[in-house]
Amino acid sequence: MVRRSPHDREIRRLAIPALGALAAEPLYLLVDTAIVGHLGTPQLAALAIAATVLTTLVSLCIFLTYGTTAQVARLHGAGDGARASELAAQSLWLASGLGVVLMVLCALLADPLVALLGGRGGTADLAARYLRISALGLVPALVALAGQGYLRGIGDLRTPLVVVVVAQAANAVLELWFVYGLGWGLDGSAAGTVLAQAGMGAMFVWLLLRDGARAGAARHPQRALLAPLVRISGELFVRSAALLLAFATATAVIARIGETSLAAHQIAMGLFIFTALVLDAIAIAAQVLVGRMLGSGDGAGARAAALRTIGWSLVAGCLFGGAAARAGGHAPTGVHIRPGVIERADTIWTMLVLMQPAAAVVFALDGILIGAGDTRYLAGSMVLAGLGVYVPVALLALTLDWGVTGVWAGLLALVGVRLLTLAWRFAGERWAVTGAAVVRGG
Repeated sequence: MVRRSPHDREIRRLAIPALGALAAEPLYLLVDTAIVGHLGTPQLAALAIAATVLTTLVSLCIFLTYGTTAQVARLHGAGDGARASELAAQSLWLASGLGVVLMVLCALLADPLVALLGGRGGTADLAARYLRISALGLVPALVALAGQGYLRGIGDLRTPLVVVVVAQAANAVLELWFVYGLGWGLDGSAAGTVLAQAGMGAMFVWLLLRDGARAGAARHPQRALLAPLVRISGELFVRSAALLLAFATATAVIARIGETSLAAHQIAMGLFIFTALVLDAIAIAAQVLVGRMLGSGDGAGARAAALRTIGWSLVAGCLFGGAAARAGGHAPTGVHIRPGVIERADTIWTMLVLMQPAAAVVFALDGILIGAGDTRYLAGSMVLAGLGVYVPVALLALTLDWGVTGVWAGLLALVGVRLLTLAWRFAGERWAVTGAAVVRGG
């Protein structure tokens, strides 16, 4: 890492705006929380329940971004801009159709979904109403995911950052106006977010159709392009679902162990999620570079760029690990914490520190294989690590009274298994398939 690489400048150019866009995304919930918090406890509790449903659905649909990036980057690298624009249209069709399905399901199943998450009485009614209104924003939200995937694929990460930041600002202004200016209360918060998402989605549609018109690309659904996109999206969905289920299992198990353990777990996970933003930005750079170079037929260049992103990610992971080691289990929150929580956090802090460099390499390898379109392998390795290794360990930790330490030992094992399986795949050649078409890995 001491020597300069011709890939360093491009990695920075891609990763920095990607980090900005990733950091901006969670602000929707923070703005909603800050505004709704002044309305009262029932409204805030209702927001927490409905937001959990909505954020989970959108998180599971991240395949719309990653799957589009992988294929567009290949086509862009192959010099086939028209085909890349046609693929963007297919991604918009897929996002729109899926968004309509999820919107209808949220409208029909709002009450049982809220009840499943523990909503009761008046709070449940508020949460269900908020969910039904906010579900109107699912179509543009998913369209925005697809739009970001296309723009990332052609190497334009600044435009998505600008669009997301403008949408965040519009969301804040609209919510304040609707909630307090017009007195709409919780409904105003939902309506403001929906309108901001609609504007964001419309902007991405305009950008993609503009590029398509310039390239003379067709906009109608094309089975030849849509089928591989659906296949890759499905495999990435399995990958994301397995990971989310593993993390949900961790929270559910620790909640049954006790409040002190749950508070300590939240402190450690908060730092882990924060560092994941930076690591994911580097992984996005890997997606773009690897996809582009494989598309252009440069397998050796793709491996060189991949190794460089692994190196930068490892440096970031070591820095995060060192900072976490110096901070200890109480520093990340910046507020007063009960001594019992600090003591419990200290019992898992060493594992969090050790996890950082390994997780950094895993993030980079994940991005490399997504860029290569090796999504079937990624899905299988995540199912093995998450459901085959971690979930059983977490359940044993509850059954055998291993406490939060046992749960985090399972998380460390999850990262270790992913590191081994992804490194083994990267060491081989089966992922480095060159050419414009994403070939299904075995």
